[in-house]
Amino acid sequence: MPLQTPLLDRVRVPADLRQLPEEDLPQLAEELRRELVDAVSRTGGHLGAGLGVVELTIALHYVFDTPHDRLIWDVGHQAYPHKILTGRRDRMRTIRQPGGLSGFTKRSESDYDPFGAGHSSTSISAGLGMAVARDLDGRQDNVIAVIGDGAMSAGLAYEAMNNAGSMDARLIVILNDNDMSIAPPVGALSTHLARLLSGKTYLSIRDAGKQLTGHLPGPLDRTITRAIEHARTFLTGGTLFDELGFYYVGPIDGHDLPSLLPILRNVKAAEKGPIFLHVVTRKGHGYLPAEVAADKLHGVVKFDVATGAQQKPKPSAPAYTRVFSDALIDAAARDDRIVAITAAMPSGTGLDRFAEAHPRRFFDVGIAEQHAVTFAAGLAAEGYRPFCAIYSSFLQRAYDQIIHDVAIQGLPVRFALDRAGFVGADGATHNGAYDLAFLSCVPGMVLMAPADEAELALMVATAAAHDTGPIALRFPRGEGLGVAMPEHPSPLAIGRGRILREGGTVAILSLGTRLAEALKAADELAALGFPATVADARFAKPIDTDLVERLAREHEVLVTVEEGSPNGFGATVLQHLAACGLLDNGLKIRTLAFPDDYLEHDQPAAMHARIGIDARGIVGAVVAALGLDRAAPALRA
Repeated sequence: MPLQTPLLDRVRVPADLRQLPEEDLPQLAEELRRELVDAVSRTGGHLGAGLGVVELTIALHYVFDTPHDRLIWDVGHQAYPHKILTGRRDRMRTIRQPGGLSGFTKRSESDYDPFGAGHSSTSISAGLGMAVARDLDGRQDNVIAVIGDGAMSAGLAYEAMNNAGSMDARLIVILNDNDMSIAPPVGALSTHLARLLSGKTYLSIRDAGKQLTGHLPGPLDRTITRAIEHARTFLTGGTLFDELGFYYVGPIDGHDLPSLLPILRNVKAAEKGPIFLHVVTRKGHGYLPAEVAADKLHGVVKFDVATGAQQKPKPSAPAYTRVFSDALIDAAARDDRIVAITAAMPSGTGLDRFAEAHPRRFFDVGIAEQHAVTFAAGLAAEGYRPFCAIYSSFLQRAYDQIIHDVAIQGLPVRFALDRAGFVGADGATHNGAYDLAFLSCVPGMVLMAPADEAELALMVATAAAHDTGPIALRFPRGEGLGVAMPEHPSPLAIGRGRILREGGTVAILSLGTRLAEALKAADELAALGFPATVADARFAKPIDTDLVERLAREHEVLVTVEEGSPNGFGATVLQHLAACGLLDNGLKIRTLAFPDDYLEHDQPAAMHARIGIDARGIVGAVVAALGLDRAAPALRA
């Protein structure tokens, strides 16, 4: 008897999925889950969340007419099964690899990705915009936003829901609840109620009841209507969402396809108003190593499918995140005014270890960067020394609070910006490209960037001691250089850099971890007969004006190098030299930074080489400035 073709091989796009009989869908879910595990085991990426939404993904594409119906996945961590079912299965083993699929949803990648996202909590706002556009166009398609429980800790989600509820917009929001435990137990009664209350019969009775009470005086009408709704939500637990103007349905078991499908059909058939469907799933569901792992294998490197064991290389030097954590723990042991704040990233920022050492002085505020910053400002106003540890690209979400609530008031909030510069496989949405520019323009801000892990420890001490306004330190993802650490880190002089090597014609002024490449470039230039001065700026703001002016006066070529957008440190140096008139003496200055573009996922070292901020790129900039590029063909080899 010939072997039956796997169902997944027959599903290239959702239209193929919708041709399958409903009874085949559980088997398809098993095959999809195996495909997901195998693909991610070869590339690394986000696994646990995707495993948890396999059945939900199948049900959504089975019931709704995607891509005509707009299906928006919040963040995209859970969108890997969606990618497999929407024509990208053959490229899944390129995910997060150079030139491969993005780890998140991406509009340019597929028509089935109507909205791209790398940061959380945007799906409801985007969905509401799409729903309003649909209504303005007179179309009838559906808009579905799938948002995780963690993303529901962000104010943006509730702002969007409040707006959608007040507009009575026809929008479907699905809460993928896999961790918050905000629901009553999911079981047969809950599912039965969800099916009844999402059906046209109940919705029609509900609307008819509103019409019957509509002729009554306003207060009495509202009282009766609210009494009915509260009676319903007493049974189903949806009070919060009903108060925001949504019709709540749930909770239901997100792994039970026979329950999911009819409820989704009922929700699809609703003719007006926003609906909130509460689906309970389990992260890592169906793959035992993920089910038993503490983090449900949320984000993984390559791993062994049989055991789930990850192939993590042994680090040759401590990670910058670990160095920051150690330094902050030590500082807090000596100063009980130091507190630490993070926005749902305790392990990513190293503050999980701080929480173990100083539990009463650690605060995880959820995915709420705006609140984190103003919360820190309140602590600073009362004499505490808050360290607000947020990824560089996530801090973008709190820019108004940085200026309005911290800087204008001169409050000494300490910002620790992890993931500054390139982040590798997470790509454009997570690259820490803009903090140098958007913080340098804030009056009163002090901004530091360590060249190595020892400098990072010194800068934590500097931030802890700085009480005259906001101060920030930015550091990259990944390992340090393995340098010797200071036994007792002491504060640096604010706005003072250092010279590491004296040279002649050429000066290289580095900010942050590009210093190691600057020193390599100096070695190459010395071999060419151009010994270079190498300086470490340490501070992007205030810049060391004495150092900058000396380098400009004493050298023919000055190259600045940084890992950030083109309007950051180099631009500040250039502006100062112009103001001093030091550009009038024939100084050849080159500012090396990121290009004015969004840079996709790749290994950081490869990206540094591609955009010319590695040793070879620095040498090339010097040679071009000196007009020697034709005379030195070996440099282009």
